[in-house]
Amino acid sequence: MQIGILGLGKMGSRLMEKLLREGHDVVVWNRSRDVLDQLKIDKGEYIVKGKLKISYSIESLRDMLLKPRVFWLMVPAGEATENVVNEIVNIAEPGDIVIDGGNAHFKDTHRRFDAFIPKGIKFLGIGVSGGVRGLEDGFCLMAGGNKEGYEYICPALDSLVTPEGAHNYFGTGGAGHFVKMVHNGIEYGMMQALGEGFGVLEKSPYSLNLLDVGNIYQRGSIIRSFLLDMAVNAFREDPGFINIEGVISATGEAKWTIEEAHAEHVPVDVIAKSLEFRERSQYDKAVRDSFAAKLVAALRNQFGGHEVKKVESL
Repeated sequence: MQIGILGLGKMGSRLMEKLLREGHDVVVWNRSRDVLDQLKIDKGEYIVKGKLKISYSIESLRDMLLKPRVFWLMVPAGEATENVVNEIVNIAEPGDIVIDGGNAHFKDTHRRFDAFIPKGIKFLGIGVSGGVRGLEDGFCLMAGGNKEGYEYICPALDSLVTPEGAHNYFGTGGAGHFVKMVHNGIEYGMMQALGEGFGVLEKSPYSLNLLDVGNIYQRGSIIRSFLLDMAVNAFREDPGFINIEGVISATGEAKWTIEEAHAEHVPVDVIAKSLEFRERSQYDKAVRDSFAAKLVAALRNQFGGHEVKKVESL
């Protein structure tokens, strides 16, 4: 199957690599030409075989794609996505499929879904989870939008989720991005719980080895999980987190989850407190220096490749 990928950041580049490994044809575009130039060097074998084509404009990417064309956007949510969608809507044709795989607000996805209907273009919003491990383990793909479009791209989705991931269609409009939004809200709460729990363990009177604690928690316990596995990796690399600051960024999905929950009178105290903790880490030294904040920051780096702020040398 042939897929056009627009945006080669951390996730877009991994989707491209996964599709190529699984035998699909990929056409790519990225706003930065340097990324595309480097790709010619790094992925030359795929280019020679005709499996990978590089485009320096969205219009030329369209011309390289076979009908029905599949445009898969992996660009930051907000203005960047809006600009690319607006360009595609003017050049795509009836029957083409447009996928937003970024972390768009589900209401924006629903609006775009409705806007594409009169043009005969099948729009999908697909939430993508799996982080840096998705390339090897398989991604988790949460789809919403045009069901015919979803069914058409299933061969590519099947490849992206192999061997341990999964994909599912949840409904029209922004359903997929709604599911992904709540996923990220839950993620915030789970990471915060790990940070706080290990923060208590770190202050224990027993001089506990947290790597040993993490390893035992991972074997048969109720709280064993992927995130705990990432915590074990972090302890192995920097046991006391002496080299990092507990400055934790927040993307936006947890905030959106809280807003939707409040609108529907659903209590989300854990998610709300987790987001508040991240916001305080930006300015509150006590929070920033806490073991909990450092572990959450380290977890984000482990599973998502997010940058960790290093302690400045004196």
